[in-house]
Amino acid sequence: MNNKGVDKSKRQFLTSALSVVGAVGTGYLAVPFLSQMQPSAKAMAAGAPVEVDISKMESGQLIRVAWRGKPVWILKRTPQVLETLSTLDDQLADPLSNESNQPESSKNPLRSIKPEIFVAIGLCTHLGCSPTFRPEIAPPDLGDNWKGGFFCPCHGSWFDLAGRVYRGVPAPTNLDIPPYRYVTDELIIIGEESEEASA
Repeated sequence: MNNKGVDKSKRQFLTSALSVVGAVGTGYLAVPFLSQMQPSAKAMAAGAPVEVDISKMESGQLIRVAWRGKPVWILKRTPQVLETLSTLDDQLADPLSNESNQPESSKNPLRSIKPEIFVAIGLCTHLGCSPTFRPEIAPPDLGDNWKGGFFCPCHGSWFDLAGRVYRGVPAPTNLDIPPYRYVTDELIIIGEESEEASA
């Protein structure tokens, strides 16, 4: 093959120009494809932190909010409840929450940052049913050992008012505690880790 008279600079220019056009075209095709792989605004909002105003909560009241598609309970515990919690250790499977899921700020016997406010994910750790809030003492259907807590009607698991599971029930661990922090004494953000020391 005779290459005499071929303008190599033209060939190199055309090759470079074609490469640039191909790269730009690939970019135009790739951007929409890659952007569709990003989570939607609705999906990002579902995992976003949730602010909860607890200023109007009364002693003994439980409120429910949703975070990441899960129910989260916020309970304002009474002084009597706080006293009772320390008497239940011998009936619980994991009273010190060594085998349970909670942030460091809630790894204590009350499983909370502040003693009177309890925050937990409202799903049984057995099969994910939502337990019912049963604050009454010794109701006929639960018996004399019941000191108030959360009862899972699906398979009969018992949790105290710190979300700690009783021995001998199907649930393997205590209720999960989500990451949360206080912005003020009356405003909690669920979904963000606290830097406060545990109670």
